[in-house]
Amino acid sequence: MSKIVIALGGNALGNSPKEQLELVKNTAKSIVDLAEAGHNVIVSHGNGPQVGMINLAMDNAYNTINSPEMPFAECGAMSQGYIGYHLQQSIINELAKRNIKRGCVSLITEVEVDKNDPAFENPTKPIGSFYTKEEAEKLAEEKGFQMKEDAGRGYRRVVASPRPLKIVELATINDLNESGDIVIACGGGGIPVIKSTDGYQGVAAVIDKDRTSARLANDLKADILLILTAVPKVAINYNTENEQALSSMTVAEAKKYIEQGEFAPGSMLPKIEACLDFVQSSGNCAIITSLEKAKEALEGKAGTIIKE
Repeated sequence: MSKIVIALGGNALGNSPKEQLELVKNTAKSIVDLAEAGHNVIVSHGNGPQVGMINLAMDNAYNTINSPEMPFAECGAMSQGYIGYHLQQSIINELAKRNIKRGCVSLITEVEVDKNDPAFENPTKPIGSFYTKEEAEKLAEEKGFQMKEDAGRGYRRVVASPRPLKIVELATINDLNESGDIVIACGGGGIPVIKSTDGYQGVAAVIDKDRTSARLANDLKADILLILTAVPKVAINYNTENEQALSSMTVAEAKKYIEQGEFAPGSMLPKIEACLDFVQSSGNCAIITSLEKAKEALEGKAGTIIKE
């Protein structure tokens, strides 16, 4: 029996509550397949569209009906609860259909970051609404937001994307998983918090969920980090006539491909980097594949395995 951390990509979720509730039924089947095979499973997930939707709704409410302004960390917590509820419900239903006596729980998870992380000096992660230049300048002056032009579509607030240092609720995640429960944790990369003399406090930032998944897998001493995305295998020369799907990569080969610019920033690159973090720290293997191929990938029949 292996302990597996699964990092779900956005394609396993949805852009609206109705769409997501349907999509996660299929997601739950793949996750329960692994539990049924005897594995201990911990699930992390992205939250990009969902936290953007929540942040936009809160901004609109604040601007139109003068509701309380909602900090971004709280929006992240809402997205963890909303996505976790859908995943948890679908997994519990699937476990019941198969008469598998295991539980599932979603845990609101904080992840400590360094307040001096260089990312705070150069925020790059766009969130929330689009604004005109004049509106952006007003927001920057009134609220201290950092605003940047986004691909000719207008101006958006940008926040930092610091590296994850510590998963605050790690011991609880481990205890729940060791008891046999499927645990959903570190949603959206975790709620970023910094430590002060008064304890932890949330900050406006977005942690890359694949990096946090690698941190989680390392700290839990997982056997495998399984990153599920939209494609069954990693490819070089992607989207060209010379495209080549890879069944395996060593750490050295992956680093060479990164230097050659084979993996797109914001897409496959952070997934490869997260896998390297885990493999080099743990000595275990990481796998990248699609949701549909998850079980086959663990049997060595699909996906791209990355190892020393």
